[in-house]
Amino acid sequence: MLPELWRSMVRITSFLGKELRETLRRPGVLLALVLGPFAIMLVFGLGYTGARNAFATEIVIPEGSGLPGDPAFYEELAPGRLDVVSVTSDREAAERNLRERVTDMLVVAPANAAQQLRRGNQAEILVAWNQVDPVYDALAQLAVSSMVSALNSEIIRQAAKAGIDIAASELGPRVTNISPEVIAQPTTAATENVAPSDASVLNFYGPAVLALIIQHLAVTLTALSMVRERLSGQMDLFRVAPLNATELLTGKYLAYAFLCLFVTAAVGLSLIYGLQVPLLSGYLPAIGVVLLLIFAGLGVGLLISLVADSERMAVQLSMLVLLASVFFSGFVLPVQDFIGPVQYLSYALPVTHGIALLQDTMLRGQAEQPWMVAALAGIGIALYLLSLARLRSVLRGARDRSSTMTAASTSPAAT
Repeated sequence: MLPELWRSMVRITSFLGKELRETLRRPGVLLALVLGPFAIMLVFGLGYTGARNAFATEIVIPEGSGLPGDPAFYEELAPGRLDVVSVTSDREAAERNLRERVTDMLVVAPANAAQQLRRGNQAEILVAWNQVDPVYDALAQLAVSSMVSALNSEIIRQAAKAGIDIAASELGPRVTNISPEVIAQPTTAATENVAPSDASVLNFYGPAVLALIIQHLAVTLTALSMVRERLSGQMDLFRVAPLNATELLTGKYLAYAFLCLFVTAAVGLSLIYGLQVPLLSGYLPAIGVVLLLIFAGLGVGLLISLVADSERMAVQLSMLVLLASVFFSGFVLPVQDFIGPVQYLSYALPVTHGIALLQDTMLRGQAEQPWMVAALAGIGIALYLLSLARLRSVLRGARDRSSTMTAASTSPAAT
């Protein structure tokens, strides 16, 4: 019993030593395992600002209302939350700017505030925004609450400063029968989100999850493909086969693209018909974005498979791409929350453009940032060309090894 147990322990420790030696022979794997996640967390920590931009706000003041026209006055009502870009009396133009997302928020002051207060009613302020992001939707509501609270406090403060009651201070003649609620809150806000779809967590993050799944699927499927063929010696067979690097790479792209399209169709239809996430643009624009994202994602995976020296390194590099995509693509935090250099890193990831484009096409009905379509296509083409150059180098190396072996076998010493 004891000798058999001893022999078993010897065999186990032999395999242990074998695996450790193989790992130590590849310092790149160790660096990727240790430094990769640390580098991602370091860039995330240094690059994240933790601050959200104030809402670009347009104030509509009706003619004859007597309200101030200084933007600074309204910014002070919600400091850090409102960036008043203009004060105007043209409500129609302001509403058009909001729909076209030239501005983030629209505030329309009441035209008959004095008459409403004389009747003992609160004056209503119309506030509208155009957001599909539930976080920004909540921030907009918070900004409105802060603005109305500050405005009410300012009215009451001015009344107290004059040493008279709120009705006499604001309206001239003394008014009776005003309820305590109106005195405490002279104004209230009527809010509206004019976005074409509901700003719910499911609607907003559904397209983002779909984009992340598409890229990760494409990278995972292709990251090991060329590594296995290089390690198994199949590259030597490709060298003598009647095909070139372009045909080989294009065949890889098409094979894995069909697999990705099948899975994407299943997940996408479940998202639309099962979870009821809207698809306002129709199928064609969304399919176009999906095809570009698959094209770029396959390029990432094939390039990894052509530069990795082992299956272990290929898997690790794929996981680092996934981590970077989760942190920097806008999936968790908006890209604008990072400093400039980190934003460049974000826009180098295909999924960053895929998330933004799918959210726009599905939730708004059109791609509101067309340059991202060109950027995603450019990333895909650049990765294809890099993979093609690397594959030609690998095949050239296989030809050189084959020529060396042939020369050695035909030399006089060999005979």
